[in-house]
Amino acid sequence: MRPLLAILFVLSTSVIVNAQIAGPVGESAGVAVLKYSWTKERVGWQQDPFSGPIENSDEMRVRARNEKRVMDAKKGGNGSELSRAERDAKTDEALISRIHQNTRARYGFVYKASVQNNGQKTIKSIDWDYVFFDLGTNSEAGRRQFTSEQKIPPGRARELSFFIPFPPTKTISIEALDKHERDGLGERIELIRVQFSDGTSWQIP
Repeated sequence: MRPLLAILFVLSTSVIVNAQIAGPVGESAGVAVLKYSWTKERVGWQQDPFSGPIENSDEMRVRARNEKRVMDAKKGGNGSELSRAERDAKTDEALISRIHQNTRARYGFVYKASVQNNGQKTIKSIDWDYVFFDLGTNSEAGRRQFTSEQKIPPGRARELSFFIPFPPTKTISIEALDKHERDGLGERIELIRVQFSDGTSWQIP
C-alpha cells in the first residue's frame, strides 16, 4: 500500500468524516468494499507542502489518470464521459495552480477505503474512485480517482489510502474549516479496475 503522502507535514486540526459501511461493490471481481472515509487535515507548514518531490509525483499521477480517462472516453466514443473527463482535468489543473500560488496554511485530504479479496487470485493493483453526490438530486458532485498498487492475497483485507491536496468537491474549501460543508453530500466507492498477479484483470463494464 502506498503510504500516506506528506502526512508528516500535518501539524494540527483534523476533521474526521466517520467511516461508512459499503455494500458488496465490485463483488463480480471478487473484491468487497468494507468501509471508507475521508479526513480533512490542516497543514501548517511554512513552505508550500505540495511543492516538493512527493507532491510533484502525486500531481503526475493525477494528470496521468485524467489523461487516460480522456483517451478512454475518446476511444469509446462516449461524448458525455469525454466532456466530464475533460472538465474534471481542467478543475484539477486549476486546483494545482491555486495551491502553488497560495502559501498560507491550508488543508490536505486523506481518502481511505478498506477492501477484502474474496476471490481465488492474489490482487496486484486496484483502480478505485471515491465518488461524491448531491443527496437531494443524486447528481455527481465530485470524484477522486486513485490507483493503489497493493498485494492482497485471497481472503485478506487491506486499507487503501492517499493524502492529496484535492477536496472532494468544489464546495469544500482548501483554505478554511467549515463543519457544515458535508451537509447534503453523499459518497460511495467505485471499483474501476482490478489487476491480478497472474496477469489477468477485471474492469467495470
